[in-house]
Amino acid sequence: MSFGRRLAAAVQRFGPLCAGIDPHPALLAEWGLTDDADGLARFCAAAVEALAGHVAAVKPQSAFFERHGSRGIAVLEETLAGLRDTGTLSVLDVKRGDIGSTMDGYADAYLGVGAPVAADAITVSPYLGFGSLEPALRAAEEADRGLFVLARTSNPEGASVQLASVDGTTVAQSIVDGAAGRNAGETLGSVGVVVGATHDHGLELGALNGAVLAPGLGAQGATARDVAERFAGLRGLVLPAASRSILGAGPAVSALRSAAETQRDELAAVLKPG
Repeated sequence: MSFGRRLAAAVQRFGPLCAGIDPHPALLAEWGLTDDADGLARFCAAAVEALAGHVAAVKPQSAFFERHGSRGIAVLEETLAGLRDTGTLSVLDVKRGDIGSTMDGYADAYLGVGAPVAADAITVSPYLGFGSLEPALRAAEEADRGLFVLARTSNPEGASVQLASVDGTTVAQSIVDGAAGRNAGETLGSVGVVVGATHDHGLELGALNGAVLAPGLGAQGATARDVAERFAGLRGLVLPAASRSILGAGPAVSALRSAAETQRDELAAVLKPG
């Protein structure tokens, strides 16, 4: 089953929420954990226990695993493995983007059949040109995985590039259009885009026919109502992402799960299927 179809099924079953796993040093300290691979492993085990089988998707942030070296990557692999077969999909936030054989290597690592750090989907950067993503697009399609392509991010610095005009449209809109082209003819395509939920994005999303990963819910300021209003024209589905507003409830598994379910239910109350 394609990633798009699996994501639609997960959202229908669990509601529209992607819960982040961002084990940064301050949060490890808040949980009373050591800032090392052992603390990381305990953090992720609690998060997976709380979230797997209760939300549509979980998004580990690769940087917070990589900073612990090979032992941190091993914890990332264990975390991704712990999500498999739970009904909750994994979206690995790695933002990879390169050209040629280097992009082939990233595709082999995360997306290909038998990939060692396999996730259901990963985030990718198209700012070497949308065409540079072809190895990742091809590998994802062959393995029934997905991509979320950075389009209109919430950081202020992104605007100078993403809102630049090219051939009568913005760079961000051209990324959305590229993803829409890959999704043509699908019930819900497997190539989504990343669009921040914290500001008005100004994009035409009606033809996307895919998912929008929308970070910024909760601690970054976006509300469920903001998400509903900003993505009202989407043909597809929006997957709002929240991290700190959920993880800050830890370390108790029950408290983490309750925070996620509260966020999930608030979203479900205002979001309508695309």
